[in-house]
Amino acid sequence: QVQLVESGGGLVQPGGSLRLSCTVSGLSFRFYTMGWFRQAPGKQRELVATIRTGTTNYADSVKGRFTISRDNAEKRVDLQMNSLKAEDTAVYYCNAHNVMSNNNYWGQGTQVTVSS
Repeated sequence: QVQLVESGGGLVQPGGSLRLSCTVSGLSFRFYTMGWFRQAPGKQRELVATIRTGTTNYADSVKGRFTISRDNAEKRVDLQMNSLKAEDTAVYYCNAHNVMSNNNYWGQGTQVTVSS
């Protein structure tokens, strides 16, 4: 059974930082592109960042502020979020995608709220 479990969300003031983690089980982690997506109230889910071995991709809105990383041995992907803004408030979802098989999995989501 594939499981993606996010942690690290919470309430933070504007300008603050949070680190999200996603621990994966039940799949061959190193063969998957890992990503973070987010969905704000009333909006569609959007890509935040993705990472394959040696390659990262970021939404323009988070470039220079967020950093995605992965640990294949620990089967974990992290998202370091700095200089947080109110518009970063959303539920953040971990995603695992295999290009060859087109298998796609989601975590349950973790709430990030940026507010003073």
